Amino acid sequence: MKIRDMLGKGNTTVSFEIFPPKTTYPMETIFETLEKLRDLSPDFISVTYGAGGSSQGHTVEIASRVKKDFGIESIAHLTCVTSTKDSIRQMLQDIRNSGIENILALRGDIPDSFREDRSWKPEYRYAYELIDEIVDFGGFSIGAACYPEGHVETRNKVDDLKYLKQKVDHGVDFLVTQLFFDNELFYQFREKMDLVGIEKPVIAGILPVLNINQVKRIQEISGCNMPPKFLRILDRYEHDPKSLQEAGIAYAVDQIVDLLSFGIEGVHIYTMNKPEPTRRIMESISTVRYSEARKVISR
Repeated sequence: MKIRDMLGKGNTTVSFEIFPPKTTYPMETIFETLEKLRDLSPDFISVTYGAGGSSQGHTVEIASRVKKDFGIESIAHLTCVTSTKDSIRQMLQDIRNSGIENILALRGDIPDSFREDRSWKPEYRYAYELIDEIVDFGGFSIGAACYPEGHVETRNKVDDLKYLKQKVDHGVDFLVTQLFFDNELFYQFREKMDLVGIEKPVIAGILPVLNINQVKRIQEISGCNMPPKFLRILDRYEHDPKSLQEAGIAYAVDQIVDLLSFGIEGVHIYTMNKPEPTRRIMESISTVRYSEARKVISR
């Protein structure tokens, strides 16, 4: 099933994101994780790349098995900045042959080795060029990333919205946000999208913080805002890992309940391949989630 057909019907989808295991772990570990996530009934599961954008082939394999073996709709990430046009066309064919109907189209990060190679000339510079390729190939529902607080490489938020609209205008069906901890900034972002005419469904990315190193890494990569309530949690429990995990899960639950009450089209939980915190979140929101679904059915 195409994800675009799940969205925009008044109900809120809840989805998970997983990634291929590191090369030091057996491939089967990810399927053990999926077995533990299966009964939580996500609307779909997104499969990203391994560390540094590696494991592209594993992404397709895992996404295919999510759908065929676990009976859950899947979406495969596809990045383009280090790829050739021929390799992208081959990858699209592989994705189609694997039975996957959904793609999250991303530019991707540029590895340092490519940046240092002065002879390197990318065949794709921007995500919209990949989107054009997917549209031309045909047959997929296409998602793209968006950044409520602006992409770290963009000069200002006006440019960021301009680039986002460009992606949407080239054939995007829905958007998935980078993780954020301040819902108010997300709501302000939605208002700005409306002002520039971006009308596609938006799925909000939520990451339950489980340890302090995770927070430091998030700050390095995204620089996302950490509101006072979140900072108080970090300050209070920084040296108490068990309590920090408990508080991080509770904070994610609060975010999701607030988003559900707002009427967001979808919530996307970055699981970090850890099924137990994800299970606790889903159990905490189950009554609210199904209450929202009943409201849709009764309309």
